[in-house]
Amino acid sequence: MSIDIKIILYEPQMTDRRNFIKSALGISALMVVESFTSPIQKLIGPENKHTNLVRKIRGRVMSEGKPVSGVVVSDGVSVVQTGIDGYYEFDSLVGQKFVYISNPAGYEIDTNATGTARFYKRTGGSTSDLDMGFNLKPSGDDSQHSFLLLADPQVLDMEDVTLFNNETVPDVAEFVSDKKNIFGVACGDIVFNDLKLFPEYEKSVKRMGIPFYQVVGNHDTDHSAKTNEKSVETFTEFFGPHYYSFNKGEIHYVVLNDVFWTGDYIGYLDQPQIDWLKKDLSFVEKGKTVVIFTHIPPYNTQHIRENSGDPKKHVIVSNRKMIYDMLKPFKSYIITGHMHESEYIEEEGVEIHVCGAVCGAWWTAPTCFDGTPKGYGFYEVNGNDINWKYKSTGRALSHQMSLQKTGSEVMANVWGYDKYCKVNWYQDGVAKGQMEKRRGKDPETIKLFEGDKKPKKHTWVEPGTNDHLFYAKPSSGAKMIVVEFVNRWGEKFTERFTL
Repeated sequence: MSIDIKIILYEPQMTDRRNFIKSALGISALMVVESFTSPIQKLIGPENKHTNLVRKIRGRVMSEGKPVSGVVVSDGVSVVQTGIDGYYEFDSLVGQKFVYISNPAGYEIDTNATGTARFYKRTGGSTSDLDMGFNLKPSGDDSQHSFLLLADPQVLDMEDVTLFNNETVPDVAEFVSDKKNIFGVACGDIVFNDLKLFPEYEKSVKRMGIPFYQVVGNHDTDHSAKTNEKSVETFTEFFGPHYYSFNKGEIHYVVLNDVFWTGDYIGYLDQPQIDWLKKDLSFVEKGKTVVIFTHIPPYNTQHIRENSGDPKKHVIVSNRKMIYDMLKPFKSYIITGHMHESEYIEEEGVEIHVCGAVCGAWWTAPTCFDGTPKGYGFYEVNGNDINWKYKSTGRALSHQMSLQKTGSEVMANVWGYDKYCKVNWYQDGVAKGQMEKRRGKDPETIKLFEGDKKPKKHTWVEPGTNDHLFYAKPSSGAKMIVVEFVNRWGEKFTERFTL
């Protein structure tokens, strides 16, 4: 049935639809009528299909005067594809505020004046049929590209904004200056409850100089909202739809809003997004790589590391298994923030990345509460393959660990560690094997955060227990320890510690 609907939408002049499909497919008139009933008409009932509850939205996607076929277009409920003439059409409920495209591979990311991605048009609440066209600019082959993952800028006030602009923004601008086909993702908690600071973030995006997509964080919602739907109104006024997709090279990217507002919040994906995602992924070839950005990780191990029982509902997504099921035909990643720490794990075949925070421990110290430096993720893409590193603000990309002396041992905090990595050590030039991995707290974070009087601005910050600490005990009289971090791609990063 879905195939029939797509062919109807592709028919160039959209006239005599039933006869067109009958001649093309050789099916009965009864089948044609049934196939032409849109999901929206089924939802509201045939008796209401000509009321002001529903309007037609149609248009063409063009590039340099030529139609672009195969572009996915949506209003957040209906999801269709353009035909060979670049044309699309669907029924849309009047309440849907946006029409947007899944930006196709090989075309530039259009931007607002601020540098935030512009892939949408506002419907303005019109009850009339709408013509919404899109014009794309070719980018050439983008099978090799990269992106930055900025989790939790989380500015509370202008003091935090100043820190963001003085530290993160110039670091990003310099880092991307020699890179092509690169975009950024602000992975939620762009601000810290004060939504009036969104314009300050937009100014910062403009200075960083690359297109940015935005993800809703729990601190980006309207906390006075009475319903989940109302909680994103300010966010969408600034940044457009709060769930959508786009394409670069061979990768299909998806942004979801997993912050469900109840007067507080939990990690949960509402039914409209689940329905939309199912339709969106139906246009993606099986076996492709799909990357999903959310703010709250679908799963993390904080409750295990802290020995605190079941995971809290606001740090995992309770209905994540539905998403995992949809991702089974693909190679998939879910990249997140929210936790202000680093963790790279897998669950049911899905790789989950919890990236360290741009603000560290809420702009109170150089690190997150697990010892991960303030910074952001850097992801490089080649075809269907992705590799990544964490970029510490103000440090070279080669800075991938910190070393400390703890009693008679040397400890390495390797924030980018996952189960495919190795951490080796050398004593005075002699290889000593792999370091011992232990769960614990970074001693530096204990100095910075432990106790109810520090850090000064946010005394509720405490050091966190993590799973990326490694230990070795040098021999008496040893002079130099070298620690070598080997990531899953065989890249080696070293730090030295003089005893």
